[in-house]
Amino acid sequence: MHTVKVVACGLVLLTLCLVFGRAAGAKLFLPLWLVAAGVNLWIGVSRAGYSVADEAPVFLLVFGIPAAVALAALWALSRG
Repeated sequence: MHTVKVVACGLVLLTLCLVFGRAAGAKLFLPLWLVAAGVNLWIGVSRAGYSVADEAPVFLLVFGIPAAVALAALWALSRG
């Protein structure tokens, strides 16, 4: 459930970046979300007691889903 909430937060952040910055917002979102997903990974390892091997697939989902949506939005905005 935590992963779903974090991905949802990423999509909300992406929406805000797109509303305020359009294509530039999508470009800004990607490094911001990479850092946020990395912090989530670090918290899972350091505080929740998971290993990096346990957290790596979760990191890929947490970062990858919103990043894929951001890249699709960037592609759509650049074509229009």
